[in-house]
Amino acid sequence: MASTKGNLEVLFEDNHLIIVNKKSGDIVQGDKTGDTPLSDIIKQYIKEKYNKPGNVFLGVVHRLDRPTTGIIVFARTSKALERFNKMLRNKDVHKTYWAVVKNKPKELQNTLIGYLRKNPKNNKSTSYTSEIEGSKKAILHYKLIKSLDNYHLLEVDLETGRHHQIRCQLSSIGSPIRGDLKYGFDRSNKDASIHLHARKIEFTHPVTKDLISIIAPTPNEVIWNACN
Repeated sequence: MASTKGNLEVLFEDNHLIIVNKKSGDIVQGDKTGDTPLSDIIKQYIKEKYNKPGNVFLGVVHRLDRPTTGIIVFARTSKALERFNKMLRNKDVHKTYWAVVKNKPKELQNTLIGYLRKNPKNNKSTSYTSEIEGSKKAILHYKLIKSLDNYHLLEVDLETGRHHQIRCQLSSIGSPIRGDLKYGFDRSNKDASIHLHARKIEFTHPVTKDLISIIAPTPNEVIWNACN
């Protein structure tokens, strides 16, 4: 059961892992903005909840873009961090995303294969149909699960984890994500979010070996509420 302390929505917590529902605007790790990262907020939460003296260990397992919402996993022990990283490399972690897009894709269900190259100058990736120097192969699967009056909800399963992969690949088929100016949507959302949400994660717990399946509630917002 999710618990909320302050602005932190905890979806799962044990001695080895803590999984939270990231809000738009949260950064996972510290960056040049100097804003307090989610990792520091969770360390403080653990410190207070368990009355821990000294420094709290917290391993960053993966990231989400700042305007994106949803599931983020952190490791509370070095053993869990090492094992979870191995699971990610072996593709033993299944992640599902929801994306609200402007234009309905021509195919209601499809696999997108492209070659993404990141431009560090503008922090943007470009998708190419064939391999070019510096590009990485990107594969995702999507299906349409709901249509609203002006928007369409896609469920996306990633086979690879490339920089801005979902944003870039959906834009490349003419279906930019709502609010995503960087990838072709015509206006930003008022809160600077984009309608991309890490909805579900499934994996075998790296220590206890239990099957873990977590769903993150979507933000309490008009479009997202209409999708549920």
